Amino acid sequence: MALYLITGIAGFIGSSLAYALLDGGERVRGIDNLSTGKAENIAPLASRIEMIEADINDAAAVAAACRGVDYVFHQAAIPSVPRSVQNPAESNRANIDGTLSLLIAARDAKVKRVVYASSSSLYGDTPTLPKHEGMLPSPISPYAVAKLAGEYYMTSFHRVYGMETVSLRYFNVFGPRQDPTSQYSGVLAKFIPRMLQGEQPVIYGDGEQSRDFTFVENVVNANLLACHAPAAQAVGRAFNSATGRRITLNETYAILQKLTGYSGPPKYESERTGDIMHSLADISLAQKHLGYKPAVTFEEGLSKTVDWYRSSVGASASLRA
Repeated sequence: MALYLITGIAGFIGSSLAYALLDGGERVRGIDNLSTGKAENIAPLASRIEMIEADINDAAAVAAACRGVDYVFHQAAIPSVPRSVQNPAESNRANIDGTLSLLIAARDAKVKRVVYASSSSLYGDTPTLPKHEGMLPSPISPYAVAKLAGEYYMTSFHRVYGMETVSLRYFNVFGPRQDPTSQYSGVLAKFIPRMLQGEQPVIYGDGEQSRDFTFVENVVNANLLACHAPAAQAVGRAFNSATGRRITLNETYAILQKLTGYSGPPKYESERTGDIMHSLADISLAQKHLGYKPAVTFEEGLSKTVDWYRSSVGASASLRA
């Protein structure tokens, strides 16, 4: 039975990975400073995981977290384009310095493999669709720059130190436990609770921007596959983690109206700095080398997510606030 370290374990994706690993009978250790993650996300797992509350830039804490670990899922980040625009230095510390801190500790602990949460934002707003891994990166926001730098560090540590590293470029991940209360939350995490409460959501731009929305179970599966794929197929490479299908925000809104029962129109406001217009992934590389195939469709995932926000205690509390 392997020991897995999840950085950012209290976050939306980190906690989803923890549940999946434990369901598979694995041992899990986590590290999180709870700055963006939520303790309640992992509260049901408290007796089954080893939790270290510390910052990813705390070298001693990260070294201790990596000790005896077989595999690392590096999810810790400040995952927000708008927040990085407002505070690029903060984004740099968490997303670049933090990644380097983790890699040094993992190297010294002789971890078998590190799987890194990268981002589709590094492709920028180039008109070419779908986005494929051979494209020249063109990041717009400081967040995208930081994620690209993290990928370069992953590749460097593989080439220089022989570490096994794999990067996954996430495309607009959504699902249960995504924080609806932060102003920096993903669009679906903000739409759904407001519509369930009967409040008007905001669309920045004209709503014709499109996204390759990816349900979190698909991303978890991509991580597990990347962790155990043959080294010759996966190591030192980056792969898109998505569905290979895009949908506009206006189309998404119409589906959510049916699922939530909210009948009003959205409120349109000016587009935000750093946001891209269209996002669509080519997932053929992940299919070929990782054996990846999205198992949950957008509509299925959206229905599951609405059900979770409707029924969860945390969501109900946020809706009453």
